[in-house]
Amino acid sequence: MGFAPTKMQLKSDAFEQDTLIPSKFTGEGEDVSPALSWENPPGGTKTFAVICHDPDAPLVSSRGTYGFVHWVLYNIPGDVTHLDEDTHLYTNGITDFGKNGYNGPMPPNGHGLHNYYFWVLALEKTMTLAPGLTLWQFLEKAEPYLIGMNRLMGRYKRD
Repeated sequence: MGFAPTKMQLKSDAFEQDTLIPSKFTGEGEDVSPALSWENPPGGTKTFAVICHDPDAPLVSSRGTYGFVHWVLYNIPGDVTHLDEDTHLYTNGITDFGKNGYNGPMPPNGHGLHNYYFWVLALEKTMTLAPGLTLWQFLEKAEPYLIGMNRLMGRYKRD
């Protein structure tokens, strides 16, 4: 399918599209993941994944990747359409902080407003992937089975 948004919708009780992410969900606050929910997944969805990525981070790796990864969560069953705040369910990958689990927004001081993209990905195959994959390792394994995706974008700025 490739990487193209679908009719699936991703929402949060914590913030709306294109609005500020409350500090509770950032590295300056409690650093807990926001509650997320999605609807209208494609037919045939067997599993989901959720990602949070900051493309505004001024980082490019030798592998050609860019930005900063704040969350990689996968092995979410296809009948799940909601994640509670501060969830510890399912399988966590490694963030660019070098940690498993959610690590909230925390742009460099004085770097201005950053956009944080929370993505939900629908896969047509049940995959039981080991913990600790980076975003790029996960996408290499999952992309052939991707049948739908969409995003919720929030903003954050350190003063």
